[in-house]
Amino acid sequence: MVRDKGPDQSRGDQADVIAQFKESISGLGPADLQTVLQQLLAAGAPDVDPFARKAPPSRRRPRRQDVVTYQVRMDLMGAKPPLWRRLELASDLFLDGLHDVIQMSFGWTDSHLHRFGSGPGYYSPDTEYYLCPFEVEEGETGVPEEEVRLDEVLVDVGDTLLYNYDFGDDWQHTIKLEAVLPRTDSTARAICTDGRRPGPPEDCGGVHGFELIVAATDESHPRHAERAAEFARIFGDEVDPAIFELTDFDIDEINDDLAALGVGDAHLPRPLDDLVHQIKSTTGRRSLLKLIRDASLDEPILIDAETAARMVRPYMWLLDRVGTDGVKLTSAGYLPPIHVEAAMTELGMEDEWIGKFNREDQTLPVLHLRESAQKLGLLRKYRGSLIPTSRGRAVRGNPLALWWQLAERMPVRSTEASQVQAGLLLLVAVAANVDNPHPTIADLLSAIGWIRSDGFPLTDSMAVGAAWETEAVLRRLSCFTGAKGLWRSATPTADGIRFARAALQTWPAGPR
Repeated sequence: MVRDKGPDQSRGDQADVIAQFKESISGLGPADLQTVLQQLLAAGAPDVDPFARKAPPSRRRPRRQDVVTYQVRMDLMGAKPPLWRRLELASDLFLDGLHDVIQMSFGWTDSHLHRFGSGPGYYSPDTEYYLCPFEVEEGETGVPEEEVRLDEVLVDVGDTLLYNYDFGDDWQHTIKLEAVLPRTDSTARAICTDGRRPGPPEDCGGVHGFELIVAATDESHPRHAERAAEFARIFGDEVDPAIFELTDFDIDEINDDLAALGVGDAHLPRPLDDLVHQIKSTTGRRSLLKLIRDASLDEPILIDAETAARMVRPYMWLLDRVGTDGVKLTSAGYLPPIHVEAAMTELGMEDEWIGKFNREDQTLPVLHLRESAQKLGLLRKYRGSLIPTSRGRAVRGNPLALWWQLAERMPVRSTEASQVQAGLLLLVAVAANVDNPHPTIADLLSAIGWIRSDGFPLTDSMAVGAAWETEAVLRRLSCFTGAKGLWRSATPTADGIRFARAALQTWPAGPR
């Protein structure tokens, strides 16, 4: 058995090693000493970052067995007078959901990094950090925020959680548990009950910059003259402090955003809920949620047979033309000229295209009508012929059934995720009665993460291209005013709004 050395013996061993080392390097020149030093550093260098932060002991506690309501007060540190929000939150909320709540409650745009912390102070070495996804990818020390529940870090009344947004402006928030309340299944998962002062604008220089702007723009402020002069010294006389727009604290608007956000509730149709969570910024999510609210998707869909027949006439015409036995296609797989000419004439599409209207591959309105009928589940190709599907046969002669079949299959199926997302966004915009929805679609696709090849945001014309298939069907169904051709104005009709709402209420139906 080997006995541990005592402290006196250990110190003696160290002295012997040092003496031996001195003897071994005596007489070496500068070049030899440099070589020995490099070898020692290479041999003994630890394979760790000397500046890496050591993880402190975990401050997380066991999750509650029951779900309760936490009344919390969120304060922006350093703001005078205090800037705060009081909220009631479900105790089982995860911190990534709490991040969204904070962003909406203070009016932030989620344009910067953020981080939660639990400890005596945000920069204390004893504070445990809960990281946003980017910091996790970068290998920062901490726990992914989506793994941490609120009731693990706030347990007893008086407990506090720290939150920092924008590491440059350093907006530090404290979240203090004020009360633990009972809840029912109908209780909102996040609701704002009180607050004070507008949220600061982004990129204004932190708390000092915010208070400077407040005083410089408010002539009744006791330090207005002093602060206005300071602002002019910093930014120049030509810059108006009003460029930093201050929005009043509006509790109703905050709660509308929180209700639409849901923070875990499955209250939206699944594809829309997925779309909301694919958007990377709170500003983008807020815009989409407002659009969804304006779409009034909870309203019942009332459609009469006469309106349905008028809207679906192009697809009913094509089903009748194909008939029960089908139409023999050309060797290249297109409709024969006689059917192309008949479609252009009988459906009144001559003003949408130029040419002889005798070749389907050179007559886009007919080509798209036939191809979209296939994608919408009405027709299919079989052994060189175009024949109706079982669903196509079932709805033939029944305009109401065909109307609902088309609604259930929108947006037009595609293997490209961007096209499906653009189609969904177009339907939401139409249901919300947005005039010229292409800029809105471009902004929201950019918020999801789609960019041009040169790294710049998407243009309106790119949004048109992404939503082209779905928009072409909507135009064929007279869902917009004016001409049916693309690249025209896109003002939704009352029938178009109703159809888009039906599509969003029923999507997805069947394999896509």
